[in-house]
Amino acid sequence: MKARTFIVCLALVVAASPLPGTPRHNKVRVPPALGEILSRMDEASKYLTTVSASLEYTKVTVVVNDRSTDHGKLYFRNGKSPEILLEFEDPDPKTILFKKNKGEMYLPKINQIQEYDLSHHSELVQQFLLLGFGTDSNSLKKTYDVKLVGEEDVNGDTTAVLELTPLKPSVAAQIAKVNLWISEESWLPVEQRFFEPGGDYLETKYSSVIVNRALPPSVFEIPAAKGAKRVKMG
Repeated sequence: MKARTFIVCLALVVAASPLPGTPRHNKVRVPPALGEILSRMDEASKYLTTVSASLEYTKVTVVVNDRSTDHGKLYFRNGKSPEILLEFEDPDPKTILFKKNKGEMYLPKINQIQEYDLSHHSELVQQFLLLGFGTDSNSLKKTYDVKLVGEEDVNGDTTAVLELTPLKPSVAAQIAKVNLWISEESWLPVEQRFFEPGGDYLETKYSSVIVNRALPPSVFEIPAAKGAKRVKMG
């Protein structure tokens, strides 16, 4: 470094340093309150059209301390009838599509598409799979008792941690509580944890998140091989 450059840098450091005996007044960051967090989530949902992300999906059985993890991708299109495609790559390849009150699961190893009627379970799809993605705070508070647990750093991203306890018996029968880690940059979930009444839980982590990228209709179609057999499930 040239002498002149070094002297300039040194002068800047000295100028920024407090005088002896003079207290430094650091501005303390105040974490957002629950009301502000929900307001920011509402604002983000207004402009949310699509989401694509890498997905880590882990089922945890607490009693035997067993963790089973699937890796894949999530594609989501917002709207009156939201569309979701989950494409799992390993360890067991499969594609799951939620579209127009119907669920489809494609198992490439046996070239089979299993069809599920979700017309009577649309509320559960909205409350579980789409939780935090375009969910407005009024709907959230009608279904859950919402509490702010605190803040956590998740892979360098400051997140607000929310704890949701179901208010409706129909939801509580399936899930005891939900924890959401909401990015304070995008105001979307980076992690979700769904606790079953027995203590086991499902953990979903999102990374490489891209929002509002144009996704063609073909993304939300099952990429089945020729001759795939369709089976209606009960």
